[in-house]
Amino acid sequence: MFTGLSAFPLTPLLNDDIDEAAFIRLLTRLTHADVNSLGVLGSTGSYAYLTREQRKRVTVIAKAHAGKIPVMTSIGAISTAEILRLAEDAQSAGADALLLPAMSYQPLNDDEVYSLYEDVSANVSVPVCVYDNPRCTHFSFSENLLSRIAALPQIRAIKMPGAPTEAGTITDRVRRLRSRVPQHVALGVSADAFAVDGLNAGCDIWFSVCGGLFPRTAKAIADAAARHDQQQVAALSERFTPLWALFTQHGGGIRVIAAAAALLGLVSPECLPRPLKALGRDDVAEIAAVLRATGLE
Repeated sequence: MFTGLSAFPLTPLLNDDIDEAAFIRLLTRLTHADVNSLGVLGSTGSYAYLTREQRKRVTVIAKAHAGKIPVMTSIGAISTAEILRLAEDAQSAGADALLLPAMSYQPLNDDEVYSLYEDVSANVSVPVCVYDNPRCTHFSFSENLLSRIAALPQIRAIKMPGAPTEAGTITDRVRRLRSRVPQHVALGVSADAFAVDGLNAGCDIWFSVCGGLFPRTAKAIADAAARHDQQQVAALSERFTPLWALFTQHGGGIRVIAAAAALLGLVSPECLPRPLKALGRDDVAEIAAVLRATGLE
């Protein structure tokens, strides 16, 4: 489950509801590319903006079209009670794993976050992936906390940000965590622009936004990493570099990926949950130029 490429697609909307036809088109691209797993309802999948019913429907659709590819779905929410309800929904829909961020309104401390994972681990029967995403959740996991959480039953992976921190690069972090978490807990990189560093540092899995729309190129990168072909990983990643620069320019990948998916005719140009808005004409033209120059399709 937690190896290779985990592709994270958009959850496209139409009139404030799931655009099922568009979502299936995205899923079909991923299954045809034979990605290693599907990560639905990630940050690019807009989990935080959707109702409980919509989130269950997304998981049901994903499982119906995934074939033999395992599906992980996010159960992130503000309260533990709601997270447990979402976990029950996801498991009843057939999710093969659960992705759990530490979301909050009031700032959380380490003991509160540990208790959250302890409660979830005690109440689910499928693997749980810890989602460390401080840019969106405003909570940063210390290595001590990750080590404590990784020892809990059902914890099977850690989805790490790739950006350098005060603790050093992702290479430094992977090296230290390897000695502090159980062997059965996979380590994965999630920030696409740092995928090369994470994969070459020995991450087991790449949780990829680009993989959710351009799975063939992303899968080739993950496969090269599995062969320990660092030169090939770096060379293939150059194709994504202009797109990753646009992620930074527009405050993250979701608006850029939504625009690219619309340019490819896969989703409506207005597929994001409000108050998020589609990029303007000039920005879309820049993305179109990047797609032409890189041959991404």
